[in-house]
Amino acid sequence: MTEGPVFDLLRFNEHSPTHNSDKYNANQHMTDAAPTAVNRTLRRLPNSTYRPREYLTEKEVDRLIETARKRGRNGARDAAAILLVYRHGLRAAELCSLRWSQIDLRNGRLDVNRAKGGQESVHPLLGPELRALRPLQGQSPYVFVTEAGTPTTTAWFLRMVQRTGKAAKLPFPIHPHMLRHSTGYKLANQGEDTRSLAHYLGHRNLQSTARYTALAPDRFKGFWKD
Repeated sequence: MTEGPVFDLLRFNEHSPTHNSDKYNANQHMTDAAPTAVNRTLRRLPNSTYRPREYLTEKEVDRLIETARKRGRNGARDAAAILLVYRHGLRAAELCSLRWSQIDLRNGRLDVNRAKGGQESVHPLLGPELRALRPLQGQSPYVFVTEAGTPTTTAWFLRMVQRTGKAAKLPFPIHPHMLRHSTGYKLANQGEDTRSLAHYLGHRNLQSTARYTALAPDRFKGFWKD
């Protein structure tokens, strides 16, 4: 018999797993016996495992800013970034996307564009922020840029804050969002009402702000008249 399409089909069937059951069973056995990777989900431990609290005190923030100012050739930029995040409760993404068009240095105003659907607002810029921002003015439309002139990223801010916290010898590891929490606790501790604080931080739900007022030290002042 000459080779042709029919012969080719038969030859294919002779070597197929369904035709040669012994070879198929052997291959199946080898597959079943081969080691398999076990998928394990690494669960993050509670925050209390890593640090005693999720905010910094005003003195700790001051130490962080001063340390950043003295670290490396970009100290002025890094210190200004930490100051602005703390004074205005910015998220890392809000800081890195900040443009000069949002800042009015002459009249001391900052247009805050909130991420995550937060409420936009206009904040006053006071002396410390104005003095920190003026030297950063350049050709880029973004306020915080790298040495190459490109906008900074949230990954950069994370690394910078972590390294600065370590250099400042803070008693526990820190992360950028702790600065936003620090804003909430600072303003709540000085007696700002919950609704005003919610607007300042861009919260649409007052429950998000209540966490700060709950720990205000003067909350229970006057309960006892001894």
